[in-house]
Amino acid sequence: MAEVPTAKLNNDKEMPMLGFGVFQMSNEEAEASVQSAIEVGYRSIDTATSYGNEEAVGRAIAKSGVPREELFITSKLWIADAGEEKAKEAVQRSLDKLGLDYLDLYLLHQPFGDVFGAWRGLEAMYDVGKLKAIGISNFNTVQTYDLYYNARIKPMVNQIETHPFNQQTEAHKFLKELGIVHEGWAPFAEGQHDIFSNEVLGEIAEKHGKTIGQVILRWNVQRGIVAIPKSVKKERMEENFDVFDFELTDDDMQGIASLDQGFKTVDHNDPEFLKYLYGRTL
Repeated sequence: MAEVPTAKLNNDKEMPMLGFGVFQMSNEEAEASVQSAIEVGYRSIDTATSYGNEEAVGRAIAKSGVPREELFITSKLWIADAGEEKAKEAVQRSLDKLGLDYLDLYLLHQPFGDVFGAWRGLEAMYDVGKLKAIGISNFNTVQTYDLYYNARIKPMVNQIETHPFNQQTEAHKFLKELGIVHEGWAPFAEGQHDIFSNEVLGEIAEKHGKTIGQVILRWNVQRGIVAIPKSVKKERMEENFDVFDFELTDDDMQGIASLDQGFKTVDHNDPEFLKYLYGRTL
């Protein structure tokens, strides 16, 4: 089994550079997929309160037989629970659903609502060991710095949309300066813009005897970005995991850099999207 490199968080905790996501999976899919992912070799699993599948992920973890200390489990706080006391209660609910005593990483899922109250709640749960690392998700650079400047415990991770069509170059540089690990969701741009038939990526893949998906994940790793691909197919999980036996050249990296167009699968600055978030009940 390949040894997955790690990113060191600002509290010295090690986080695998490649994880497995369960966004938009039903409970049945999530349980089966996480079981398969762990069998393949994934040790980092990413879920969230809003995904509605924490219990299924917990069942898969329990069935895996892998020692808890070898796993890195992430979940996230929904905006309805943004507030100091509500956040602490939400963390405990996630732990109960997952059947765990602690989470390796817990994120504020969205930069909305009582962010500062919620962050104090996460800090409190970090203090008592229920959370081993805390971070944010979908925060832009201004929102990130505002929290960073005011927080007692600095954010350790920011999970943001990152793929060849939205490379987050400036955000990556900014996060690095603050000592915050950049984690990318939607590494394959949710399959949009014909990413799996892109000519530039295809030529690089052919040169290395790899698939376009493998090239994209390798590109993330070489940039120092944690990637969390998702799939319900075991053969695709195996393919996505097989990215540590080759290296992209400088020319390859420059070729991929040319694809950046700032394309977002989700626009967090769209008022209609914000209305959707606040109107969503779990």
